Amino acid sequence: MTQTKGAKSRSSAQDLSRAVERPRFELLPLEGAEEQATYLPDGATVTVTCSPTQGLESTLRFAEHLSERGFHAVPHISARLVSSESHLEETVRRLEDRGVREVFVIGGDAKQPVGEFSGASGLLEAMDRIGHGFEEVGVAGYPEGHPIIADSDLWRALQEKRRYASYIVTQMCFDTEAILNWVSGIREQGIRLPVYVGLPGVLEWKKLLRISLKIGVGDSARFLTKNGGVLKTLLRPHYSPDDLIEKLSPYIGGSGYDIRGLHFYTFNQTAALEWWRRRLLKPAGEVAT
Repeated sequence: MTQTKGAKSRSSAQDLSRAVERPRFELLPLEGAEEQATYLPDGATVTVTCSPTQGLESTLRFAEHLSERGFHAVPHISARLVSSESHLEETVRRLEDRGVREVFVIGGDAKQPVGEFSGASGLLEAMDRIGHGFEEVGVAGYPEGHPIIADSDLWRALQEKRRYASYIVTQMCFDTEAILNWVSGIREQGIRLPVYVGLPGVLEWKKLLRISLKIGVGDSARFLTKNGGVLKTLLRPHYSPDDLIEKLSPYIGGSGYDIRGLHFYTFNQTAALEWWRRRLLKPAGEVAT
């Protein structure tokens, strides 16, 4: 049955509303992170990053704490911070025992691996070999490439990872066209995993641009600033993803892109993000001040 234009619009609006209502939130396991979690909805899906600076243990402890508080906690497991297969098995069993049902596997930013795993593919293969009870396993995708990994290597790695993964979360990106082109590209390559689009939350422009340059999406950030207009940027010192979500809305949900939902990179600025998100969900005049 062919949908009318009005029916398609209503469907897109409903898919967008669901995506904004039940997004994924990413937290950094830093000082003050527990307080930041208090602003998030009860039972929300909260992913916990893993970095060489903070270490894997910090990620695991915070994820376990979030799980105990009733959140759906998703710890990142960095392959380069896992020392051995026995360390991996110990980590997997520990998370299973704590009721963690989902993990997100990345290669990680450590310059040198601490053990035998240099990338996510090898770790995923080892997880499959030792067996695990996780309901879902996520992996990363890079619409704008990676600052130190060649595009050809990224494509090959994603092909390898898809055998073990349940979904993909994209690296933060400000360019809708780049996101959609990348999703179309992986579909053409036969990769059918659902995608969660990674978006920045609400935070100061200067901080966001500094982070963007650091993680390799500076071109996208400069694109946004240029096309948004300098005056508009100065008048709105805090970035919010309204424009990006509006452009993505027709492609969320039932379209051929299979964009499952949204993943917010909060940078531990959850209060502002939650105020913005609730404002977006409520009819005009119903937002609490």
